Amino acid sequence: MLHNLRLKNITTRIILSMASVLSVSIASSQEFKIDADYRARGEYSHGFGTLIPEGSRGALFVQQRARLKFGFVDKKLSAYMSFQDVSVWGDHPQIAAQDGNNSLGVAQAWVQFKASDSWAFKGGRQVLSYDDQRIFGGLDWAMQGRFHDALLIKHNKNNFQFDVGFAFNQNGVSRQNTLFDPNNTGNARAVFDYKVMAYLWLHKEWNNVKGSFLFSNNAYQNLNGQTPVSGHVQRQTFGAHVKITPASKWKILANLYMQTGEFVEGVNLQAYNTLLEVNYKPGKTNFGLGYEILSGDDDGMANGEISSFFPIFGTNHKFNGFMDYFYVGNHANSIGLRDLYGKVVANLGNDSNLLVKAHYFSGDKELANDNYLGTEIDIVYSKKLLPYATLKIGYSQLFASNTMKLLKNVPNAGDTQNWGWAMLVVKPNFLTWKKE
Repeated sequence: MLHNLRLKNITTRIILSMASVLSVSIASSQEFKIDADYRARGEYSHGFGTLIPEGSRGALFVQQRARLKFGFVDKKLSAYMSFQDVSVWGDHPQIAAQDGNNSLGVAQAWVQFKASDSWAFKGGRQVLSYDDQRIFGGLDWAMQGRFHDALLIKHNKNNFQFDVGFAFNQNGVSRQNTLFDPNNTGNARAVFDYKVMAYLWLHKEWNNVKGSFLFSNNAYQNLNGQTPVSGHVQRQTFGAHVKITPASKWKILANLYMQTGEFVEGVNLQAYNTLLEVNYKPGKTNFGLGYEILSGDDDGMANGEISSFFPIFGTNHKFNGFMDYFYVGNHANSIGLRDLYGKVVANLGNDSNLLVKAHYFSGDKELANDNYLGTEIDIVYSKKLLPYATLKIGYSQLFASNTMKLLKNVPNAGDTQNWGWAMLVVKPNFLTWKKE
């Protein structure tokens, strides 16, 4: 009964929000849009995310996202709202009276006020995505995406931009204290569940160089076991991203980030992440070679320090292999990673391309006197079917070492670890209304 009432309340709020935005737009807007984002992805998983034991059968499922988006732009004010439902085909019984997965909700809801040609203020639930998305990203591969409730001060003038952002999270309305419960049993101080965040992003563009500097301070509630108590753990992530185009056929990408502060109470954090990637595109095919290091730790905080880097809010599926063995809900506070990779992106014509990427993985620290973890091959074919529809098909295979089996705690892992998928992405525009 309560679940039915909750769904009805959510539906009512969505309808009222749609009506409110539409009425405001008709009264005074310059532009109003209604768009959709539908994607369905079928996957065969036989070792995705972690090793599958010998003799185990793979999994097959279809997951989908349905997102409805409303955008409003005026001279001084812009607003955006999107609602989404994420589900697996079959998780809702055909004749059930309610949706059991409780997945309908607000993805984004923000407003932005333009104070001048170069200054703006933006607040609400929104995507924070910067540079190559290593530290802050929208995580669009995941059906649910990633969003922050934040207030931003934005500046953009003469090829120079900066954002200053603030966030303060609570579990709900409280009249007595501001203790924040991250609500992650078994992983109480998850890196995503900050109580307070303040960050600065600076970006400057020159003729052949684009450079950014990022600083983020995140405060996490102190805990006694799983119980929140007074006080905070402060962690800082800071560094730079650079993109250089020395010639028309060449592009160089570089990252250097550091992490400091406290990992938990009484445990200091000192970690780093560095990346260098060189791309050469003589014609329609791009060739890339890169190397990334994420520092690791091999003594489990025994000395009161930890040196494992974790990319805090990045789109980590984009990096270190599409099979998500590293930093996608896993591999935190571990031996780190060294990823030597090469890639080829071939333009096949007719709005299609083929990506082939190979990774050679090793730990930044050794495990059982070895640090080689394995090799992964990723293949992705993309075809634009319509201006608003794209088909993507992918296959990945991992060749795991004994060290990987030890790291993932799967001693009898099978020799074949693979993953295949196909995804249809459709993003139509339903309505665009402009004031005459």
